[in-house]
Amino acid sequence: MTELTDRAAEVRARRVPGVEGRAGKFPGPSLIPALNAIQARLGWLPRAELEELARDTRRPRYEIEGLISFYPHFRTEPPAKVALHVCHDLPCFLRDGEARLAEMRERYGNDAEVELVEVSCLGRCDVAPAVAVNERPASIEEADALVAGARSGDIGVAPANERTEPWPNDPYPAGSGVAERYATLRALLAGELDADTIVQTLKDSTLRGMGGAGFPTGQKWELVRRVQPGDVKYAICNADESEPGTFKDRQILATQPHLVLEGLLLGMAVVGAEQGWVFIRHEYGPEEHVLRAELDALRAAGVIGPDACGSRRRLDVEVFVSPGGYILGEETALLECMEGHRGEPRNKPPFPGNYGLHGRPTLINSVETFADVPVIVQRGAQWWSDQGAGDSVGWKFFAVSGHVERPDVYCVPMGTTVRELIELAGGVSGGREVGAVQPGGASSNFIGPDKLDMPLDFGAAAENGTMLGSGAMVVLAEGTDLLAASTNVLRFFRNESCGKCVPCRLGSTKAHAILRDVVESGSELDDDRRAHIVRLEEAMRKTSICGLGQVALGPVLSVLGLNKGGAAAREQPRPGGADGQPDR
Repeated sequence: MTELTDRAAEVRARRVPGVEGRAGKFPGPSLIPALNAIQARLGWLPRAELEELARDTRRPRYEIEGLISFYPHFRTEPPAKVALHVCHDLPCFLRDGEARLAEMRERYGNDAEVELVEVSCLGRCDVAPAVAVNERPASIEEADALVAGARSGDIGVAPANERTEPWPNDPYPAGSGVAERYATLRALLAGELDADTIVQTLKDSTLRGMGGAGFPTGQKWELVRRVQPGDVKYAICNADESEPGTFKDRQILATQPHLVLEGLLLGMAVVGAEQGWVFIRHEYGPEEHVLRAELDALRAAGVIGPDACGSRRRLDVEVFVSPGGYILGEETALLECMEGHRGEPRNKPPFPGNYGLHGRPTLINSVETFADVPVIVQRGAQWWSDQGAGDSVGWKFFAVSGHVERPDVYCVPMGTTVRELIELAGGVSGGREVGAVQPGGASSNFIGPDKLDMPLDFGAAAENGTMLGSGAMVVLAEGTDLLAASTNVLRFFRNESCGKCVPCRLGSTKAHAILRDVVESGSELDDDRRAHIVRLEEAMRKTSICGLGQVALGPVLSVLGLNKGGAAAREQPRPGGADGQPDR
């Protein structure tokens, strides 16, 4: 009994303020940044380093091994000299990715210096098919040159995307620096603007979360502001967009880090948080560098730190690099990761606004949502409302990829139609007609060419059986094998399931096996297998813990409604250009 009491006292003594342990989970700071640092230094996680980490932090090895086995970014064996990662998800698939991957396998499959791995979406759908060579992102056309550079030990640093003209939503002049920007934050900290006014402005603007859930932003900020006033709170910018076709947040981080950070800092000041984080996926290395440079400039200018803008208030922001996994885009899985646990979603309620990071009230919004806040507060709710098309309000960023002439990120009035956005992206490549569209990323249901005049807005999308989702439009040309495309999407969800709940883990695996056999054999999806898919979708939608399992089979069912899953649909040409070459 005395031994157990001593052990409990030891555990309490090692606790970090504000870090609460939960059943089966060790208290203390997250070990993930330390693991990231070891792998960045050595390229992998040697056993001796892990043993030293366990000794230094007084944490058991099995806790460390549990983290390493869950997160795909961590390596337990020395890497090859060249790590060639090739994306195999929908936007790359549509750009003849399978054939290009086969070429890479033929060229490097037996090369002892090259490790070729198929990976999930790299967030570079605008240059599909996308690759990463020793974590440097690029198009597949650059792969050979980068592999050659990696062999010699020099592939350079990938630059973040630049933009010569400011986006139409940006209230700050082009070329302005820290001294001219962050005007709204300075006004708030100087007492020229109060937190209640900001909350009311956001509510009046009807701004909704742009990461997929669409929860009213002003309402969320008000809820977190009212919870435990004066107590420790946190704020997090979720920059872990990882869904196939989604890369708008990456572009916003590269070109508007000032708006993202000002929005985050405003959120911190409004809800009463002193510490904030940007949680960014590790594949976004170039954008991470931009973000860190902006934070360094803010610290040097005194905008953040122990005396933010001379207000005697502490506001600080750090970057937390994800160890990998699409599931971490789910906010409670993200929190589990930041606390140093396996990134498995929590049951809700409680919601993060009440019980978030380390059990403290936590404000979480997406990159685009935070970037919208200073724009709205500075220009007013009415101005924001006037920017929309028709009955819609505000500006909206969309990532457009697939069979279009100019895959890219576009900032357009909310309510712009599907047809208008496709035309803005140069139309369907090769002069073809539209066959289908995923208007809101991989988790959104496909719509047919009869819905091209659908306004891109939350309500209109829902009325047409789909959703705005992650703001990623993937366009499929007429003649594309839609069942093969939706099976590709399902493979992504199967691979990215965290495995916590049985319906998602087993349902996605079983459904993908059925559909893969149909696609590969060219047979017909008969009534029995169709009914099986429908039953699996219902079970996953109703009983999965988080959104991944709930929506994983939705795109498949929408395709079955479009093409009936018959053999005739599979007699059409495979995705790619009319001449068999990739669409560019």
